Amino acid sequence: MDFEALARDIKAWGVGLGFQEVAITDVDLSAYEGHLEDWIARNFHGDMAYMANNHDMRVHPERLHPGTIRVICVRMDYAKQADNSLAPLDNRDTAYIARYARGRDYHKVLRKRLQKLADKIQEKAGPIGYRAFVDSAPVLERALSEKSGLGWIGKNTMLINKNAGSWFFLGELFTDLPLPIDKPDQPHCGTCHACLDVCPTNAFAAPNQLDARKCISYLTIELRTAIPEEFRAAMGNRVFGCDDCQLVCPWNKFAEVSPEQDFSPRNRLDAESLTTLFAWSEEEFLANTEGSPIRRIGYECWLRNIAVGLGNAPTSEETVAALTARAAHPSALVREHVEWALQRHKGVS
Repeated sequence: MDFEALARDIKAWGVGLGFQEVAITDVDLSAYEGHLEDWIARNFHGDMAYMANNHDMRVHPERLHPGTIRVICVRMDYAKQADNSLAPLDNRDTAYIARYARGRDYHKVLRKRLQKLADKIQEKAGPIGYRAFVDSAPVLERALSEKSGLGWIGKNTMLINKNAGSWFFLGELFTDLPLPIDKPDQPHCGTCHACLDVCPTNAFAAPNQLDARKCISYLTIELRTAIPEEFRAAMGNRVFGCDDCQLVCPWNKFAEVSPEQDFSPRNRLDAESLTTLFAWSEEEFLANTEGSPIRRIGYECWLRNIAVGLGNAPTSEETVAALTARAAHPSALVREHVEWALQRHKGVS
């Protein structure tokens, strides 16, 4: 088998399947192990207990899927607009949902394409050992992608590509094929620290060190309990995730609009009012978030997040009425955040 030729074919097939780039690396993650251990030791993972579990498999991909000697890394762009303006965050009556979550669940989109890529490889190479991953299982996605040359891990901990910015998803195909590996890129953040400066909650302890417990993405998606009051005002109208550190990244001026229709916004999730989303019944929430990554937080946390957004919205009869309508909600979690929000509007004309 000519593995050099096979690697070229794999990259061409990947692009044909809708990935913007494909690269290959080995399984040696020893250079990243200390950083992960330090991050966990400082409890920067917060309530994401899964990040502290399966450490051995996380830093040794060959133990997660025995026989693995190479990882085929892919990226797929998801930006549906070229504008990287922070302006939508000033419209406090409108909900801000992270761009990656406005369309179809990326897990399903990428996993299906990775399976098709594996099928193509097997048509050419015969039966192989493989397993596909998309933001699932104990996989250090950004480390593997950085090693493969898909980009570098920036000061905001995102993977950044000098030709495409950072608005993209990552996926991996673990395999036992002895494919030639690609060279990693060098970091190109230089002296820029725009991402660190813009963070509304000061979640970066230092460059490349994110304290997830302060991150709005963590607070609105991973956290299942009450959002600490010290961060609520800083959340503004961000009700699911946060894009600030990507919006200000100079490299995102090179990002291109994704041709993938599955990532187009659904149900006006790119421009809907907070009051409209807050009025959704649980049945409407489930229907409107079907096939969306938003559904995983559940209806209760959805209302919790929007209540905070409404607490930060300009005072109006509509806003106060929307909050008052949920003041006696069966969930203590929702009631707590509604009460906080109403207090924010109390006595304000």
